Amino acid sequence: MSNISQEDYLTAIYRNLDEAGEIKPNILASKLDISNAAVTDMLRKLSRDGFVDYQKYKSVRLTNEGELYAKNMLRRHRLWEVFLNQTLGMPWDKIHDEAEKLEHSSSDELINRLEKFLKYPSIDPHGYPIPDKNGKIKKTKSVKAITEFNINDHLIVIRVNDDVKNLISYITKIGITLGKKILIKDKLEYDSSIILMIGNKEINISYKIASNIFAEKIKR
Repeated sequence: MSNISQEDYLTAIYRNLDEAGEIKPNILASKLDISNAAVTDMLRKLSRDGFVDYQKYKSVRLTNEGELYAKNMLRRHRLWEVFLNQTLGMPWDKIHDEAEKLEHSSSDELINRLEKFLKYPSIDPHGYPIPDKNGKIKKTKSVKAITEFNINDHLIVIRVNDDVKNLISYITKIGITLGKKILIKDKLEYDSSIILMIGNKEINISYKIASNIFAEKIKR
């Protein structure tokens, strides 16, 4: 039996919606690393509760209520990440799991006070936007995964996926952080890996890692 909460399901759905605003149940199962049967059971429950539009063999959509719920959980999570990182000095590769625990046990009043204490931050330490208490999100820079850029493109890292286990601790070791300037030196046909120049160091990263690091092109 999966012990993933309703809140985590809604957050995962919201974070992984495609351009049409939908997600296939099997993709959700893959993202949560659980069985298709467990996802189906939860989607039925979420549908009964009015949080998702779900029909068997079809993609899932969040209802307005489900979207607001998901944004509220993201707000809680990302505000705690800001607090843990900026106020307590916890490294950015350690804060996701701690914030995951705190988001579920915090009252709305505490979160509102936390947001005020932090002076209403608009992005979290991994570069993701923080919804306000009404679910509104300030427009952020348009970014693309490193895999979508070309050889000789100069980039600045804007966002890193904090949902991929051990990704942030790994890229920290090789010198990639938010605001880091990097150069795509080569893209290898054999395994789709990418060679980056980070300062004076040449680093080879896999396609999977590169697809979870988001950047914008720097004009030269």
